Amino acid sequence: MSTSPKSVRFDDDTMWVSLSDGRTIAAPLAWFPRLLGATAEQLGNVELSKGGLHWESLDEDISVAGLLAGQPDATRNGKRLAA
Repeated sequence: MSTSPKSVRFDDDTMWVSLSDGRTIAAPLAWFPRLLGATAEQLGNVELSKGGLHWESLDEDISVAGLLAGQPDATRNGKRLAA
């Protein structure tokens, strides 16, 4: 069974993602520097897909699988690391 995001909300320190299977995942915003520095308007401009969350204006993609595995953003200070 594939679990997809149904909604996302934020408080001062945390991103909360509600999933199609009824679970809610909480992740600290400190894990995602681009989100931590974003405005409320930017945070609200999220696209939900089968596998995750995408913020076009912030160049941020977060997978449900990564959230479930407890994986923070693979960047340093909001800049992508070289592969």
